Amino acid sequence: MAARTIVITGSSSGLGAAAAAALAQQGNRVIVVGRTPDRTRAVAERIGAEHHLADFERLDDVRRLAAELMARDEPIHVLANNAGGMYDEHALTSDGIERTLQVDLVAPFLLSQLLLPRLAESAAPGHPARIVTTASIANLWGRLRLDDLNWEHRPWLGGWRAYGAAKLGVILWNRDLAERTAGLGVSTYTFHPGWVKSNFGNPALMRFADIALLGHAGISPEKGGAPLVALASDTPAAAPSGTHFDRFTPNGRVNAQARNRQLGQELWSVLADLAGLTAESAETLG
Repeated sequence: MAARTIVITGSSSGLGAAAAAALAQQGNRVIVVGRTPDRTRAVAERIGAEHHLADFERLDDVRRLAAELMARDEPIHVLANNAGGMYDEHALTSDGIERTLQVDLVAPFLLSQLLLPRLAESAAPGHPARIVTTASIANLWGRLRLDDLNWEHRPWLGGWRAYGAAKLGVILWNRDLAERTAGLGVSTYTFHPGWVKSNFGNPALMRFADIALLGHAGISPEKGGAPLVALASDTPAAAPSGTHFDRFTPNGRVNAQARNRQLGQELWSVLADLAGLTAESAETLG
């Protein structure tokens, strides 16, 4: 096949930047997406890629990003939803959504829906388009409550439980998305990258772990990004659409709620509402 186009959000640093570099080196056309202008531009220039800016704490940024990508009128073979965040303090975005939930789940849901028509158009026989979303083993301690997604009635506890719930939601949404895109030539996957040593998450916890483990806490961004590179490649995945990987191993560990099909359908409706999609547009191609 000709060079493939791969959009990677959250690729201005960490495992996203490492994956973008590896995929560009393979000859793919990579589109770097980040929220910090200088860092995003620097990564794109270093690997010879196009770049776009978007802050996922603003859903209007997600809509603008999707409009810019669709206006290119060129194929998109892979959408890698890697942008994410975890916050020590509870706060809502300007969209009225808890920040962790919006950045890790609502924004990727919205971007995927808006780009899904182009992804389906870009698929070819034997070469499905792909949506790959970064999840986390933190899903194991998450609990989804559709009546309290904004964490207004539960203790915040440093944001860890909210982060786990958001990543649980990512896996649940991905499984529902796989059913909705069956027959469209689009495959969807989630993966746990491992504990990547970066500036992501709680810096104090990472420093403590690094000291306790004599400087060996976490893996490099390159190792953390390797599963994303593998899932974004044009080689057949080792599992069906909707599968969650624990790094390279399919059927990774998930919370029991991730297997609740009805909850997944209910979550889809809630996400569509939070993302400002009409029922009709939320169902289109997905």
